Amino acid sequence: MRVPLAVLAAVILSCAASPAAHGAASARAVQEVVEYECTTNATKEKQSVSIDVGLTVPAQATVNEQMTIGWTGAYAAGSQLLAPETGLEGEVNMYVYAGISGVDGLTSATGVAPLDTVVPGEPIVLPSTAQMRTTPGKADSGTVHAAAINFGPRPQGPVIECEVKDKDSLREYPLTVAGAGQSPSESPSPDATDTETSDPQETPTETPAETPEETPTGGVATGAGGEAGPDGRMVVAAGLVITVAALSGLRRRRPKRAL
Repeated sequence: MRVPLAVLAAVILSCAASPAAHGAASARAVQEVVEYECTTNATKEKQSVSIDVGLTVPAQATVNEQMTIGWTGAYAAGSQLLAPETGLEGEVNMYVYAGISGVDGLTSATGVAPLDTVVPGEPIVLPSTAQMRTTPGKADSGTVHAAAINFGPRPQGPVIECEVKDKDSLREYPLTVAGAGQSPSESPSPDATDTETSDPQETPTETPAETPEETPTGGVATGAGGEAGPDGRMVVAAGLVITVAALSGLRRRRPKRAL
């Protein structure tokens, strides 16, 4: 029997896709059943709900950079959360939280996923995935675990709040926050700083050498130490001539002593 080419091609593609699909499934987080107590705030009605939860925690986070923790969830067999008989008005979201312990200044991560239409008194359909985000501020190491799940139009106004019943039994995922690396070129070198700064010894050396060479304005008239000009040199020369002549006259008038 001859097999149509289209059927043969489909079989080949299916076989080729199987390893990839298997690899994706094995990469999923380990699931655990988490027991919740859910309270409808309007009526104070309580429900016990079991949800199969898995977290995907990054191998390493970095200080001051946003990190993402993946969340997957589905009702455990025979357990579902029922919507209030009065229904839920407007757009309603699911808010999921992860608790973080041991990391200084970091306590939780938050994620949001929209809900499908909620029918009063019927099970609320859970979104299968959500992304929880937070930003660590310090380098440290600790653990991550599943936490509360709320339902409502906004995180500050939940209509239904689901708290974990036994927090000590939760699976702990390791988390490491590394410090932000800084390149040596980003910080100024102490040697470069010293080189750019003027040498204090240069200032007194240059100033005295230049000051005597400058002639202050009105130096001659004020006696400020300026150089004598042509007129000054003539006065000085005339004075020297008069002085020499006077000395010669005195020598001629001195009488001779008798022998």
